[in-house]
Amino acid sequence: MAGQVPTDGGSAPSALSGTSHPAGERITSPRSARGERTRNALVAGAREVFERDGYLDARITDISKAAGVASGSFYTYFTNKEEIFAAVVEQVQEEMLHPHLRERTGITDARELIDASNREYLRSYKQNARLMALFEQVAQIDPTFRALRIRRGNAFAQRNAKLIKQLQERGEADPSLDPLVTAHALSNMVSRMAYTVYVLEQRIAFERLVTTLNQIWCNGLQLREPGGHGSD
Repeated sequence: MAGQVPTDGGSAPSALSGTSHPAGERITSPRSARGERTRNALVAGAREVFERDGYLDARITDISKAAGVASGSFYTYFTNKEEIFAAVVEQVQEEMLHPHLRERTGITDARELIDASNREYLRSYKQNARLMALFEQVAQIDPTFRALRIRRGNAFAQRNAKLIKQLQERGEADPSLDPLVTAHALSNMVSRMAYTVYVLEQRIAFERLVTTLNQIWCNGLQLREPGGHGSD
């Protein structure tokens, strides 16, 4: 549970990504280990170039150079700049999803899970702040990319909604809340605050930020102790 990567100006993590691909994106994987290494090098090179030059000024020749491969090799794996940008987006989002958090940490308490999820997301967002700002910009000018972001954002929200519904069924969250709408609202709150702090550079200390967001999450869900009793 937490935020998500920007969709229509907000963002969100903590969900398994969908498998949708933007129009024209190749979905076949390289057939050899060498091919996989080359593709990974291209994505890493693209990430470097996009961070440095932005989306509009990034050139395929510069991406190939940063990857250490011949320019012609680029077209074995990607059709154009839009495709490799989508691959960079997917890579960054996968890094920010902190999947299987409960399995990795053994955390079952809802408050502790919210805290761990928000902490992982905010740290990852800070690390990827330049790319997150770029994603926000491209979503405003590229309808295909914007549609991809919305689809992925919806997938994240649906995952959070499932967790909220489980809390409601256990008597730990307000049963009157719409799980999906609540998931969108709380997730976008976290992601927008991450954008404000790490892209717009609003100075808020990390602990103050995460504890405040945690409290709003818990208050918004009206979290109760297991069994439906209030925590206060």
